[in-house]
Amino acid sequence: MPSKTNQSEKEEKSPYKVEQEEDDDEEEVEEEQNWDDWEENDGDSDSEFICLFCDSNFSSCTSLFQHCASVHHFDFHVVRDSLNLDFYASFKLINYIRSKVAESRCWSCGLACQSKHDLQNHLHDVTDFNGIKPLWDDDKYLKPFMQDDSLLYNFGEFEEGEDEETSTMDEDLVKDLKDAIYGDNQDAVKKLVVNDDVYVSDDHSSLPSSSDKELVNGKDSRGSVSSIDKNPEEGSLISNPQNHIATHIRKVNESYFGSYSSFGIHREMLSDKARMDAYGQAILKNPSLLNGAVVMDVGCGTGILSLFSAQAGASRVIAVEASAKMAAVASQVAKNNGLLLNKSETRVNGNQKGVVEVVHGMVEEIDKIVELQPHSVDVLLSEWMGYCLLYESMLGSVLYARDRYLKPGGAILPDTATIFVAGFGKGGTSLPFWENVCDFDMSCIGEELVIDAARYPIVDVIDHQDLVTSSTILQTFDLATMKHHEVDFTATASLEPKLSASENENSKTCCWCYGVVLWFDTGFTTRFCRDTPAVLSTSPYTPKTHWSQTILTFREPIAIGFGEENGTKPETIGTEGYPAVKIDLRVSIVRSTEHRSIDISMEAAGVSPDGRRRTWPAQLFSLQ
Repeated sequence: MPSKTNQSEKEEKSPYKVEQEEDDDEEEVEEEQNWDDWEENDGDSDSEFICLFCDSNFSSCTSLFQHCASVHHFDFHVVRDSLNLDFYASFKLINYIRSKVAESRCWSCGLACQSKHDLQNHLHDVTDFNGIKPLWDDDKYLKPFMQDDSLLYNFGEFEEGEDEETSTMDEDLVKDLKDAIYGDNQDAVKKLVVNDDVYVSDDHSSLPSSSDKELVNGKDSRGSVSSIDKNPEEGSLISNPQNHIATHIRKVNESYFGSYSSFGIHREMLSDKARMDAYGQAILKNPSLLNGAVVMDVGCGTGILSLFSAQAGASRVIAVEASAKMAAVASQVAKNNGLLLNKSETRVNGNQKGVVEVVHGMVEEIDKIVELQPHSVDVLLSEWMGYCLLYESMLGSVLYARDRYLKPGGAILPDTATIFVAGFGKGGTSLPFWENVCDFDMSCIGEELVIDAARYPIVDVIDHQDLVTSSTILQTFDLATMKHHEVDFTATASLEPKLSASENENSKTCCWCYGVVLWFDTGFTTRFCRDTPAVLSTSPYTPKTHWSQTILTFREPIAIGFGEENGTKPETIGTEGYPAVKIDLRVSIVRSTEHRSIDISMEAAGVSPDGRRRTWPAQLFSLQ
């Protein structure tokens, strides 16, 4: 692709700008020198670049991006450099933005506007680049949203200071994309390079999409494992998009299960009294449920829950563990306690001496390792919960085991899970500490930290005394009946100011809500634990657990209190002069494109005593 310098030279030498020379010979020379440029710029479609956000046309990418930065708060080069976007990621970003603008939706925060005019007024600078990166990380955005979009094939022009070799590579990538998308070149389709893998597409009319096939831990929705082939001559990886995703998922899984090879994390979990008491009570104090039962423990770790099950009288315990090291540890622990299954040893009455069988592998693949009939398990047991309940996304594996191995009417422990939300005040931030450090005011540091906290979820313990609103249920899961897609959800909740012991509604006091805190409870209900039900809570009102709580900080605090209608002069809702009487929330938690991570979006609106609302821009958080 031409450099900026060459482009400038073109514009200077364009035949449109050549003045009439009196000498015909000189005119011929001038025209001859510029004939190549004339041919290259022939046609309006190749020389016009349409703005990403409005209908303005520009003669170059440079002028277009300058316009976007100055008018629409979008600096393409800053975004690209901040996120280290390669050619394809930048290509997808442009298509993503065009698709969002067509919906009158903000590309960065996701807010839906009533019109494109409202969207123009709403567009804002982006401070948390990492929080928005996953938004366009979908191969569907490799398909041009706008036909003959010149910007897609010119944004990678060589810039001053850029590696010329990289520019040449981008030029080749552009050619491949053009040939594959708009042309009839079947070879280009078969050689379309994405992220160092060569994707094979049977339909050259559309590019690969990760949504074409649902993958669960490297398998499709039918349980088939994707195949990856090697070209024997070139040695290059030839796969479809699902192979690429499966390879990435496998790498994430290896890292994830490898992290559980550390004994430190297992000591932390075994030392978590709330965790151990709840599971111990559910397993050991419900003899009618466990006695003689076939039990499956998904993600057994050290095997403690499997040992509880054997102690409670289970006839067989299948302890599934994907970490090779921990599977070996669980086997040794069970053996040392005389509970490991050994088929060569039998008691006099013919029963097995041990009942615990440790299986190394993922639950989606154990049918290749252990003899186990579908729907033959009486009790499905797992400690699958992560931060904010759903981080680590292990719930999908538990639901897979439920659907494949649990008997109809069989028990799943725990069988319910509930996410709660409440608003926290200044004490839940670091501000109080920085306001007095050895009698010096360092509050400027605390204020900066609060601003940074609005970009990332924080996993920490929060004191219940720092909560300034009532707590309410955000979402409830019934593990016995829920569907796989229900792991992703959007829910609403209303937070009202919390009265302290010395306050009443007539005191008209207000306080500042700096954000919200999420926690969860899991229940071992009487549905299955008829003898002794149990609850495991990670609430700020109960003893702390290793899960802590998940804190989401507002970009600016919201004043909340027991106010009255303001009939004199209009005040901004959520300020000290006119506190909101409640905060309405809309929260979405979904599985991230980054395997085992979750993305959280949060919208907050302050409600005045007379019912008017003030809405703040949506915030995006990624827990990974």
